[in-house]
Amino acid sequence: MSKMKDEIFEKNVIAATTAWLESMVIGLNLCPFAKAIHVKKQIRFAVSMAVDCNSLLADFRAELAHLVATNPEEIESTLIIHPNVLTEFLEYNDFLAVCDSELEEMELDGIVQVASFHPAYQFAGTKAGDVTNFTNRSPYPTLHLLRESSVSRAIAQFPNVEGIYKANVATMRKIGKAQLERMMVDWLDAEH
Repeated sequence: MSKMKDEIFEKNVIAATTAWLESMVIGLNLCPFAKAIHVKKQIRFAVSMAVDCNSLLADFRAELAHLVATNPEEIESTLIIHPNVLTEFLEYNDFLAVCDSELEEMELDGIVQVASFHPAYQFAGTKAGDVTNFTNRSPYPTLHLLRESSVSRAIAQFPNVEGIYKANVATMRKIGKAQLERMMVDWLDAEH
């Protein structure tokens, strides 16, 4: 791709991801901690143009280093969106173990954690079409880097952390698969 096409593509990927964040994660209150940092513009949207796992791993390392070197008041968490690699969910899921190993190697385990989102996300023990999988479905494969200190603070302020997942499952079931699939199309339409 040319530089201009890359910039347009990156802008579109961020637009779709922002639409997902605002309509799904914040709009449906799937993560009660996301709204505050989004409003404060403390979420970094990093689009990786990687087309293979080695390049993505290099981008992952760079974003980890950038996050820990930056004041949390500026960047609280980072979404690494990688539309061109690990588009198959099982490959993506396997890559999460590589991310965990990298956190250990960089001595960042306990400092940063990775949350996972994917257009075909599937929890263990569920069928691909199960509506509960939509809690972790995003427009593009995404690795969410979270500061452990931020997670701990958020959990301390939220009275019923254990209830979040159950509430999210109930929300997904109430909305229904057809509407959730329409929302996914709408996120991608936000690109244009």
